[in-house]
Amino acid sequence: YGGFIPGVRPGKKTAEYIDRTLTRITLPGAIFLALISVLPDFLIRWFNVPFYFGGTSLLIVVGVALDTVRQMESHLLMRHYEGFLRKKARVRA
Repeated sequence: YGGFIPGVRPGKKTAEYIDRTLTRITLPGAIFLALISVLPDFLIRWFNVPFYFGGTSLLIVVGVALDTVRQMESHLLMRHYEGFLRKKARVRA
């Protein structure tokens, strides 16, 4: 009735494995995002570097830019496949 993880027993062991894996992935990612969001403030205060975006604004701009690039790639890929679908294919028996 569902998926399984090879090498991990179903039940509590699977839940523990998933929890441990998610912690390993999300903890460093959260620390990295926190550092990136605070970095512009440190640059402004310590080095007097003029930085016009706050940390959260920078994260939002980068996220939107990455999402836009992914959408453009998917549209180009679908357009490329439409070229194959429009051709009339002969079925050989």
